Amino acid sequence: MFSNIELEGLMRLLAFVLFSFAVCYADEGMWTFDNLPVKQLQDKYGFVPSKEWLDHVRLSSVRFNGSGSGSFVSADGLVLTNHHVASAQLERMSTAQHDYLKSGFYAATRDQEMKSVDQEVDVLESMEDVTNQVRQAIKPGLNDKQALEARQAAIARIEKDSLAKTSLRSEVVPLYSGAEFWLYRYKRYTDIRLVFAPEQQAAFFGGDPDNFTYPRYDLDLAIFRIYEDGKPLHTENYLRWNSAGVRDGELVFVSGNPASTERNLTVSQLESLRDYVEPEQLKFVGAVLDALHGYAAQGSEQARETAALSLRYENTFKVRKGELAGLKDPQIMGKKKAEETALRDAIKRDAQLERQYNGAWAAIAAAEQKRRPRNKELQYRTVSPTFAQIAVQIVRYVEEVKKPDSQRLPGYHDAQLQSLRFRLLSPAPVYLPMERSLLAAELDLAQGELGGSDPFVKAALNGASPAEAAAAALNGTKLADPAERKALLEGGEAAVNSSKDPLIGFARRVEPVLRETTEWERNEVQSVESRAGEEIGLARFAVYGKSIYPDATFTLRLSYGTVKGYPMNGTIAPYKTTFYGLFDRSASFDNQPPFDLTPSYERGRADLNLSTPFNFVSTADIIGGNSGSPVINRNGELVGLIFDGNIESLVSAFVYDDSSMRAVAVHPGGMMEAMRKLYHADALARELEGGSAR
Repeated sequence: MFSNIELEGLMRLLAFVLFSFAVCYADEGMWTFDNLPVKQLQDKYGFVPSKEWLDHVRLSSVRFNGSGSGSFVSADGLVLTNHHVASAQLERMSTAQHDYLKSGFYAATRDQEMKSVDQEVDVLESMEDVTNQVRQAIKPGLNDKQALEARQAAIARIEKDSLAKTSLRSEVVPLYSGAEFWLYRYKRYTDIRLVFAPEQQAAFFGGDPDNFTYPRYDLDLAIFRIYEDGKPLHTENYLRWNSAGVRDGELVFVSGNPASTERNLTVSQLESLRDYVEPEQLKFVGAVLDALHGYAAQGSEQARETAALSLRYENTFKVRKGELAGLKDPQIMGKKKAEETALRDAIKRDAQLERQYNGAWAAIAAAEQKRRPRNKELQYRTVSPTFAQIAVQIVRYVEEVKKPDSQRLPGYHDAQLQSLRFRLLSPAPVYLPMERSLLAAELDLAQGELGGSDPFVKAALNGASPAEAAAAALNGTKLADPAERKALLEGGEAAVNSSKDPLIGFARRVEPVLRETTEWERNEVQSVESRAGEEIGLARFAVYGKSIYPDATFTLRLSYGTVKGYPMNGTIAPYKTTFYGLFDRSASFDNQPPFDLTPSYERGRADLNLSTPFNFVSTADIIGGNSGSPVINRNGELVGLIFDGNIESLVSAFVYDDSSMRAVAVHPGGMMEAMRKLYHADALARELEGGSAR
């Protein structure tokens, strides 16, 4: 018989072994291109990508900056992504007379291709390990705040020097909780032209009820073309289109930019998310959604103006709800506790490691205890409506750029200003009544949660009600004109401080409170958790080596898995769906929204081969940000387009389980069938399949 102490030790050892085995052999991980799980791939699938294969995939992959992923799919710069990644651009291109979200778009010739309003696309050109350069800047004896400042100054310097030398967008990316730092250099494109997009109802068939579910029947694609110097970009690196797609059980890869995961957070950080952060975020997103729905109900034009934004917030609400449910699941939290215990026990078996790293968890726990009483301030002291946010950023911009680069807030360093100005000077249409509704809703929520005496609430309301304050800030503003914004940026602090624009006046009042809140979190929480997180990352290296993958950071990663159905609701979900299922699901709901068929489907039904594969699932490990990622086979061909995860994957920010979590993709055969027979985009189809260029 084992004693209780011996049994506890045995269980911890077992947890450690099981965790190590799972990391090594499950289809888990969003891997950086410099550190793939070569042994696992060889052992399980008998395949290891060559350097040439990896370089080709990397240079064929793109990042839609701030929104998702995509890939080159022709030699003349065609880029494939999701309709929902493109939805903001579709809305900004639309007018009351031409609603491209509702009706779709197809440019039959290149001169009809329509330029995006403010889209940036990045291609990862190179990666460089700069860990030593960052660490050398942190001298012995610095406290946490000083160490964070030194780290951020070093990162700003590396990015600035790289931009000056290469003219490439340069970003230093912390990996493994800061145990490593890598410099990623991107070729940046801003002349992005829309070629094809179906109707939103075809792309998002089933609407919110079907979102994050499977089986699915979504034609969630959009195609752009990248131009450079006024001409279509010619590239040797693009993914050849394979309309035959995937087979059941086939090995596939996903190359994309997953936004963020929290799989390496400590238990105390996860508990903060569960008990403090996620509940308030749900409340905030819900309030914004209520405001959007209320505004949309005023008429068809208001509904058009809110369509893309509503989709984004509805998606966020469902994600947050799923994440919170996962954090409340005792099994998931039990798994995270077992993983943490296994790592800490492994450290304790080495006296030197214990001296170096064992205090890191306590430091993070103490920082979380300090953060929790101010959680509501951190959640509700915010200005998120696009236009009001732009005004705050202008006020902050002119204050930050006068400082030495190393001392500025993140987002305002020299290497970041080009993209920041691109966004601030966007000519995208501004819907002031909608912005007013959203700002009023946020201010009302802040007043209710923080109280009327809160400094942010007092500054924002300025003695008025939330609705009155929002109206006062936005009525009469001239900032809808990009030229007015440009004049303020170029005029600097003098122009901003003397501006009589009511929205700039609102931003001047709230910005100091927002700054104080941001700087408090950075100095009291982030500084501690940055240093302690780095120590935990180094401890993981000491125990597991590089057999682990870092949390997602909206940088290029490669996932892998198999095309595979899964147990669901007492039955089995198939690995693929077909057009038969689309028409059946619509008929089962009497063709009522959100299961109604578009006119394109109604007109083209007789021409479709209904047995054509439509959507499919695989065990590839993905998360938000992977939207638009290509699914790739061993030959480096495009065999799918990621657009979602199933409902079981909503907890994948924290854990991964390939028994039920699935990545959902559009099948290339289904895309081609629709382009040819529903939208008569034959010229585009020929270009995609390698035929004559348009």
